[in-house]
Amino acid sequence: MEGLPTLSQITPLTLTFRCPRELEGLLPRPIPASRGLPDWFKAMPQQSFNPDSGIDDDTVKRCPPFIDAMTCGFLIPLICDIRIENGEFTWDNSLPPAGRAVFARAPIGFHPPSQVVGSPLFDPDRFLVKFHNLWTIEAPAGYSLLITHPVNRFDLPFTTLTGLVDSDRYHDARIHFPAHWHDAAFSGVLPKGTPIAQCIPIKREAWTAETVVFTEEDEAASRDLNERIRCQKGVYRRHYRARA
Repeated sequence: MEGLPTLSQITPLTLTFRCPRELEGLLPRPIPASRGLPDWFKAMPQQSFNPDSGIDDDTVKRCPPFIDAMTCGFLIPLICDIRIENGEFTWDNSLPPAGRAVFARAPIGFHPPSQVVGSPLFDPDRFLVKFHNLWTIEAPAGYSLLITHPVNRFDLPFTTLTGLVDSDRYHDARIHFPAHWHDAAFSGVLPKGTPIAQCIPIKREAWTAETVVFTEEDEAASRDLNERIRCQKGVYRRHYRARA
């Protein structure tokens, strides 16, 4: 499995983010997810003592799939501070008047609970929040955007709903992000720049699935790989991971 291309060897895709000229320099810009890792992840140890085995084990900080999911695509930041007290949301967002390109001035709106009736999100006494995004997003031809909650950000008091948008075609209007505010006890400030959504380009391709049984070669390859994983550390990271 040697010789797999790394990210630096792959021609990069370009996602184009546009904002009204009145907002140039006033909005926090989308950032590559690799630059938006939270402080708790940076501070956590790479190994921790496992009392069951009596040895130090790797934490998720050394798990490539965990990290690669968190650093894939782009993060969309919150446009201003939002203060939450006793379930009330307030903000101070001083933006200039809109020109020909009308835009929302509030950082959030709301969806009535009737829009999720019959789903696990439904609560007749609670709205869903809707984070306003003031950027339009254009993906390359043939690509859609998987828009989801920032991956593995269990620390955030909300969960952004997941959607798939054909942003190579639909890119002249803004995509806003509905979210379930799951921490009803939260009190404080959600600061400007907090990631509210993660955008991951997905190539549209037709595909099918097939199920087969192991051949003798498959069995031998599986035994060999599992033995290497048992005896060595970092097998996936060193020999199979395509990311730089």
